[in-house]
Amino acid sequence: MLVDVDAIVLSNDRLSDTYNVVKLDSTEIATRSQPGQFVMVRKDLGSQSLLRRPFSVFEILRNDAGHTIGFSLLNKRVGVVTNALFALEPGEKLQCLGPLGQPFSPVSAPHEAWIVAGGVGLAPFMTLAEVLRQKQVSTTLFYGGRTASDLYYVNLFERLGVRTVLATEDGSRGKLGLITIPLDHALAETSPNVKLMMYACGPTPMMRAVTDLATKHGRSIQVSLEPMMGCGLGGCYSCVVPIRRNEPEGRAELVRSCLEGPVFFGDQVVWAGLS
Repeated sequence: MLVDVDAIVLSNDRLSDTYNVVKLDSTEIATRSQPGQFVMVRKDLGSQSLLRRPFSVFEILRNDAGHTIGFSLLNKRVGVVTNALFALEPGEKLQCLGPLGQPFSPVSAPHEAWIVAGGVGLAPFMTLAEVLRQKQVSTTLFYGGRTASDLYYVNLFERLGVRTVLATEDGSRGKLGLITIPLDHALAETSPNVKLMMYACGPTPMMRAVTDLATKHGRSIQVSLEPMMGCGLGGCYSCVVPIRRNEPEGRAELVRSCLEGPVFFGDQVVWAGLS
């Protein structure tokens, strides 16, 4: 069920000059959210009413008794809306519409799960990792960024029992280079008899490259696309993406990511049609 609430800011953890995590008091959205779903948010600045912008639900917040009390958003400030989220203070309100979109399909054991995240593309995977742990699925996180300052919350994934492989383009943390390099090596070294589902989110070129690797090694992959969205409800058609539902060379069709995504199987996406 979709809800539209004025969520109260519980805290704003500024991780750096660029990244922050906003924790919000909204049981209605948190209890309905599934891994990979998102919310459309808006913060009114004086008389300027901004369009809503999509954010993946990052964490489901619980109190000491284990009761769900809210959710969080992982934010990287790059524009007007993300700067507004970075500046939020406890007690302020943020307009949130959600949960929206099609979620991931978590596998069950004996499948393994490999998660591939680039920068802020980590956002949809904390909730997925929690579900995979509950299902006792062996999970590995391949997490890459330009520098060490782009990598956060690795310890929380490790506490969930997730094995982590890190890479940075400048070598400041983990392996030197793109995360696709250790991913390709790991895929090559893994027996084809191992049942494996891959999940990816990050910059479009990264997701395309990861999908190519999955295809090369005969693996299935689910990707969470990040197109621009104006409404999140399918009315504005700003988030259309080209997909092929059947044969790889079949006719492509345009679908609205906010309704049929943001999660798609990677081999369905016509990557050449995405910017």
